[in-house]
Amino acid sequence: MNTIAEKDMDSKRIEEIDESDPALFESEQWQPVFARLRKEAPVHLCTASTQSPFWSVTTHDLIKQVDSNHRVYSSEANGITIQDPPAPEDMQDTDVVIENFISLDQPEHDVQRATVAPSVSPKNLQNFEPLIRERVIDILDHLPVGETFNWVDRVSVELTARMLATLFDFPYEDRRKLIYWSDITTTVPELTGDTDLDMAGRKASLMECAATFMDLWKERAAQAPKFDLISMLAHGENTRDMINQPMMFLGNILLLIVGGNDTTRNSISGGVVALNQFPDEYQKLRNNPALIPNMVAEMVRWQTPVIHMRRTALEDTELGGQAIKSGDKVVMWYVSGNRDESVFPDADRLIIDRKNARSHVSFGFGIHRCMGNRLAEMQLRVLWEEISQRFHTVEVVGDVVRLPNNFIRGIADVPVRLIPK
Repeated sequence: MNTIAEKDMDSKRIEEIDESDPALFESEQWQPVFARLRKEAPVHLCTASTQSPFWSVTTHDLIKQVDSNHRVYSSEANGITIQDPPAPEDMQDTDVVIENFISLDQPEHDVQRATVAPSVSPKNLQNFEPLIRERVIDILDHLPVGETFNWVDRVSVELTARMLATLFDFPYEDRRKLIYWSDITTTVPELTGDTDLDMAGRKASLMECAATFMDLWKERAAQAPKFDLISMLAHGENTRDMINQPMMFLGNILLLIVGGNDTTRNSISGGVVALNQFPDEYQKLRNNPALIPNMVAEMVRWQTPVIHMRRTALEDTELGGQAIKSGDKVVMWYVSGNRDESVFPDADRLIIDRKNARSHVSFGFGIHRCMGNRLAEMQLRVLWEEISQRFHTVEVVGDVVRLPNNFIRGIADVPVRLIPK
């Protein structure tokens, strides 16, 4: 499949560019597309996509303007992804239309978010760190040194699954189900480009997820309040009746699963890829492990696990010199904002001591900023602290396999070999 990025970008008319093509992200050829948009059309009306026409916002500053103006740019009107929700008359038996608090506007957004936010408060994170380190050590100490294996499965997925099971107080032996449910949530044709997906099977699996968590909810509601996410929702004054709204219930569960999975998991994988791509930075890390906290922020910027977020304009407005009409679809391309050369010099490089690495927009900006960002950073920091004590190099020894998806910048396979210190 040829993509725009495989051709001479200078010869293409701006109207022909489809920056939402999932193949761009599978083939890692999205950079020249967004570089041109940032330069020529930072607010670009895309009509070449299979999606309905949308405005692409591609520069760091303009993304922050949209993300912080929730009164004009709504999450609730049509959701947060580039795909349009089906009209009631177009609903198919396989459609699953869910709601969650990230897709709500004020004041409902803050009410529901506040119920689960204490789980990732700074005080609670202090309690998490010893547990994270214990699990990181267990994972790393059981890796096959000198043999080739898939880093994504053995480390990225496994650590994420263990932490999700802890956050939900979910049966530990079934923790990989959480990863599976997270993956299928964002596996739809509009995001992946695959029109042959088993959507009936996807719906059945999501209903299994709903049933599993409804049983957990009933169990936690009958017990004294605990500090896991399900207990918080079941006992929260503003969320205890959520179980009577099945799609809101399922949507919030999936939001918390996806939020806890994709950022950490793909940044763990992308970080290894980046250090191998820029070996001078890997040597900089060996020379100075104290750079790890800043390196973590830079890895999250470089990887940008969530590629885009969508809003809907609630009124006529102006953005970047373009007239946005009420009802227009506005897509913030975080992956482009994080490569904005005016903010991040030499932006395509991983620079582990980059002074403004924390200025990235990977976690969003404004009221919808990722609730679990500190937990994600803690997991990455602890992981790299322990890696640095054990291994000289986590060496990528084969082709990295990325997923076709314009929402989650996912990585399926990173073949590595460990070289001990």
